[in-house]
Amino acid sequence: METPLKKLFNRTAKPLKCATAIACALVLQGLAATAQAQTTAVTPATQATAPAKPAPSPTDPRYVWDLTGLYANDAAWDAERIAVLAEIPQLAALKGTLNTATGLRAALDRISAQTQRWRRLAVYASTQQSTDNRDARNQERAGLMRALGGRFSAAVSWVSPEVQALGRDTVESFLRAEPGLINHAVGLRDTLRRAPHTLGAEAEGAIASLSPVINAPSNTRTLLATTDTVWPTLMVDGQSVKVNETGYQKLREHPDRAVRKQAFDAFFKVLGQYENTYGSTLSARVEAGVVNARLRKHPSAVAASLSGNEIPEAVYRTLVAQANAALPTLHRYFKLRQKLLKLPDLHYYDVYPELINIQRSYSADVSAELTLAATKPLGDEYQGLLTQALSMRSMHTYPADGKSSGAYQTGVYGMVPFVFLNHQDNYASLTTYAHEWGHGGHTMLANKYQPPETAGYSLFVAEVASMTNEALLGDHMLKTSKSPAERLFYLSESLERLRGGFFRQTMFAEFELATHDALERGEALSGKKLTQLYCGLLRKYHGADAGVMQIDPQYCQEWAFIPHFYRPFYVYVYATSIVGATAFGERILTGNTQQRETFLNVLRAGGSVPPYQLLKNAGLDLATPQPYQALNQRMTAIMDEIETLLAAKML
Repeated sequence: METPLKKLFNRTAKPLKCATAIACALVLQGLAATAQAQTTAVTPATQATAPAKPAPSPTDPRYVWDLTGLYANDAAWDAERIAVLAEIPQLAALKGTLNTATGLRAALDRISAQTQRWRRLAVYASTQQSTDNRDARNQERAGLMRALGGRFSAAVSWVSPEVQALGRDTVESFLRAEPGLINHAVGLRDTLRRAPHTLGAEAEGAIASLSPVINAPSNTRTLLATTDTVWPTLMVDGQSVKVNETGYQKLREHPDRAVRKQAFDAFFKVLGQYENTYGSTLSARVEAGVVNARLRKHPSAVAASLSGNEIPEAVYRTLVAQANAALPTLHRYFKLRQKLLKLPDLHYYDVYPELINIQRSYSADVSAELTLAATKPLGDEYQGLLTQALSMRSMHTYPADGKSSGAYQTGVYGMVPFVFLNHQDNYASLTTYAHEWGHGGHTMLANKYQPPETAGYSLFVAEVASMTNEALLGDHMLKTSKSPAERLFYLSESLERLRGGFFRQTMFAEFELATHDALERGEALSGKKLTQLYCGLLRKYHGADAGVMQIDPQYCQEWAFIPHFYRPFYVYVYATSIVGATAFGERILTGNTQQRETFLNVLRAGGSVPPYQLLKNAGLDLATPQPYQALNQRMTAIMDEIETLLAAKML
């Protein structure tokens, strides 16, 4: 049974969530990875050129979130942690009390309440660490939460086996007899569904206790990248720029090709020095997934991962097949990119710079205004919730030393969510702003309409919400563009969004399949082997053998730069979600109120309906080719319009 504990993963980097009290064990096996694995998540959106003016101070209170709504200070947090730790044995003592309807309700209510307290602790710890990974206190707090998560998980690991022992008929009779169980119904039925893959109470407890160790490689990877690695600096435009993960993402968009190449070479040279270490940490995480699948009698690691949220494996396989079938469209885009950039050839470091430069910056305040304007088609309720959230100190906005890269949304039930950004006042930062507040809007609607036990939602749905915001933003920018150059810019950004969100994320998904398949075949993984696997995919997707783009071998270590891989079979949802967002966006923009409400009802449902079924009920079946083919057609239509504008000499 999914539990509110899983909500940590369901709302942290890219909001995930779950449902009730019974899957605490299953959840905390993942939770022990903590938000750290998630808070380092790199947003799939591409970044644009450097801002035209210096960013505001990262310590300006307007752009720093206020966490005092969680705890007044660190001492209050620690006092609560100690209190929660002291009460964990009482959860274990509930064992054997689920054999009556009232006993079942009492136990699940108790676990749910403790879960909410645990989550509040975890959100405070993860948000603190992601804003400054250098601070030993933040590292220690995150470590304490991993340990607490393991203890918590072990203390309730008996719940799923005990519920499953009751059987479906008894559980359903309890649900009829005890109205107070209604909030736990989804989780109870899901626990029964998971029975073939649930071990005995003793084995579940052992696995739960080991979860902090199993998930430790993610934290190791984060500390290596953000704290221990000595990254080089480059002089660019008269300024010294540190080529760490955030600096690299900024410089790879630079309009000067020589600067981009210099940044790529400097970044990947250092990254390559740790190929063996990154290989060890990622291989350990992959192996944990393979072992878990075997223990739980799943046919494969991917099947085990998808089973947790009732996602048919056909979704994953169809995604990969359709992306491969559409590679000619991607290659056409790369050739168009080369043409617009007026380059004699195309290298991997030419993927990210803007195709059209309209000399426009987007501050955080402007991003807020544009996000509100773009989401107006979602109606008054959505606008009201978003306006309220943006009026509060709910964001950590600008980059800072020691801060994790990327962006995420997180929070606790009943509070306005927190959004973590690395805003650089460019168009991609605007897109990320809208994306993360898509998660925020989803969270606020789910919290409004669902109890905490079912407010949590799967990432499979979460990214549809955030990417629909991106789609609405793109449409708004096109409609308000004031010149052919601006229109070309926004069209080109839409293309880049589809490339990054669909093709790049599917390439990542294929890489995850390849790594897990290799271990399942009995092959060994190493940093060098991972580089070889990734390089083959990099060349295929970018048309290296067809002469579309040159892939320099040293850049094939890019896999070590992607923290998402430490959450196995996570990135594919970006690709399925941009497909879903394209479909929902087109429907919403017709102005049809029923279509808008269909989409909003998906968000309001939280985790009360399995995510694949929820989208299918809304008219979107991601196990079939049609939605993917529609996205391919959309990308083709955008390129056709750009070619028409170019032919008419509109640039």
